[in-house]
Amino acid sequence: MNDNTPASSLKNEIALTAELIGILKDEQAHLVAADVNGLVAITEQKSRVVSAISTVTTQRYSRLAQAGYKAMEGGMRAWFDNTAHDPESDNDWAELLKLAQEVKSLNNTNGILIGKHLTYNQGALNILRGTKATGFYGPDGQATTKVQGRGVIVG
Repeated sequence: MNDNTPASSLKNEIALTAELIGILKDEQAHLVAADVNGLVAITEQKSRVVSAISTVTTQRYSRLAQAGYKAMEGGMRAWFDNTAHDPESDNDWAELLKLAQEVKSLNNTNGILIGKHLTYNQGALNILRGTKATGFYGPDGQATTKVQGRGVIVG
């Protein structure tokens, strides 16, 4: 296959995305265990892999644009539909899309776990501060906190 086609980097993207899935699973385990030190190491790994994925994806988008297609996922499908290419690339593209869905799912789950840790930590801080917080959600879906402090009588 031509090394300058939009499909030429798919195997590399698959490998990087699979690596990211492993990192997200490790991150999830550290979140469940509340292992802050482990999370620091995972964050560095995750940043490296996400940066590499971004670079490879940008290159694929550039090759799509050079071939006259939209530099987006829909452009990739159009490229497949309208050009002669290695049939294995179709399988690679399907695999990459499947892995991307798994990344999205893992990332959403990890985000929920992080949110739970933040809520727990905020509650612990409120207890240490001696405040009583009642949390509600505003019209924008964001948590609003009404904090009531303890009264002090000076006399």
